[in-house]
Amino acid sequence: VQLQASGGGLVQPGGSLRLSCAVSGYVSTINVMGWYRQAPGKQREFLAQITNDDSTNYASSVEGRFTISRDNAKNTVYLQMNSLKPEDTAVYYCNAVSVRLYWGQGTLVTVSS
Repeated sequence: VQLQASGGGLVQPGGSLRLSCAVSGYVSTINVMGWYRQAPGKQREFLAQITNDDSTNYASSVEGRFTISRDNAKNTVYLQMNSLKPEDTAVYYCNAVSVRLYWGQGTLVTVSS
């Protein structure tokens, strides 16, 4: 399984971004897809996950602002991020749970005026 995250960039506070995670390889073996982030000097933090039956779960810090979704035809998982705050600045990673845990390479999101 290979994961390719994209969509990061610079956005002003209050703005929105949509991150994408393109999945390739043994896609059918994946049970759960998730998004995490890691800010400078901090540990990697769980944000959201989506299961094969489209059940979702969110961290309290992003619930109501971030939405995880999937497009099975495109083998892509998205993270729609709204009402972004400076404290959302981090490198964002997607992961996939299969026979093992896989990570994408990360995409940088900077929220600043």
